[in-house]
Amino acid sequence: MPATESIVSETIPEVTNSPSGSGLDRSSGPSSVELLSLVGLISAILILCVALVRGYAATINGFGDSFAYMSLASAIRRWDFHGVVIKQFWGLPYAMAALSKLTGVSDRTSLIVLSIAPSLIAAWLVRRLWNGWIAAYFAILNFNWLQRSCLGGSEPLFMCFLLAAFFAVRRRHWLLASLLASLATVVRPLGFFALVGIGLTLLWNKDVRRFAAATAIGIAVGLLYSIPLAKHFGDALANVNSYRNPQWEGGWLFGFPFYGIVKGTLLYPAPWTSLVVSFLWIGVVTVATVIMVRSAEFRAYCRDHVVEALFLVPYLWCLFTYNYPFWARSNFPRFAIPILPFVLLGLYRWIPEDRRIVWGIGILSSVLAASSALGVAKVVEILRTTLHLL
Repeated sequence: MPATESIVSETIPEVTNSPSGSGLDRSSGPSSVELLSLVGLISAILILCVALVRGYAATINGFGDSFAYMSLASAIRRWDFHGVVIKQFWGLPYAMAALSKLTGVSDRTSLIVLSIAPSLIAAWLVRRLWNGWIAAYFAILNFNWLQRSCLGGSEPLFMCFLLAAFFAVRRRHWLLASLLASLATVVRPLGFFALVGIGLTLLWNKDVRRFAAATAIGIAVGLLYSIPLAKHFGDALANVNSYRNPQWEGGWLFGFPFYGIVKGTLLYPAPWTSLVVSFLWIGVVTVATVIMVRSAEFRAYCRDHVVEALFLVPYLWCLFTYNYPFWARSNFPRFAIPILPFVLLGLYRWIPEDRRIVWGIGILSSVLAASSALGVAKVVEILRTTLHLL
């Protein structure tokens, strides 16, 4: 390689066309067909368990923010916002309303379609970005991911857009990446870090034309999203402002690392099962973060994939400094979903590359995730009653 080309390749980020991570064999692990079969099986098991115990539709209605998303989708479809409470971001409800309007399906059906389908696509994208092992463990390890993929939530659609943006960046499709990152941001606001990462990378490359176009795309999506809020609620940032809460220490949403986690644990008692799961994930992410910081190989990965690094670093900071004690500990596993592929990448040398383990964990996780969604106490009571009758 000529000297000038070598210098350019060392100083300009995101030059690699390889879709795999540093030191990874992209073909390693489950194939796309096996991966989708795995996700399909564990999703079917979770849904079956829920349907047998409580009923699938009833569980969806009472799970997480599902009812709120269905109400928002209905309001958007009718374009009638009387009585609407501003809290969740509207990216998912807009997609639900569009799907419902086009196909005639119910808001509940549109929610489930836009949870299950994006979760399948997200798993496939993780495989394309890294490899089959990381994709498989991403798909099976996090109960919150499994629940929101099968019972409704914004995380699957957010991850689909976010990972697709990373995929577009690796192929130098900057404007498409900007659009996808913008769409991710209106689903969940921290997608903004990916959008900023794209802009900063284009500026670093001195690609002013694409930077201007990417910025215009981001602004256009933001305006289209904000105008209805400004018109109907008198506040273009109504979603953002709805997150203000007196529980924030000093009025700040983000504060000192682990402060909200420790305070929330002390102030709000929780079942021991919830504590174990939360602190297991807190420990895993903390250890992975330390390993990533200390790893020369991971630092090289970040230099090759700057947009991903510019998303990862501030997201980790937000994750550990979230200053809402009621949610900081209890929802940590859920909030960790967007950086889970990077956590697995950091811990990759310790991941068992054994299909029997993957399928076994997947089946067990689906049952445990269903039990968690239904309520462990309720499931135990049902099992006791069943055993007594036998």
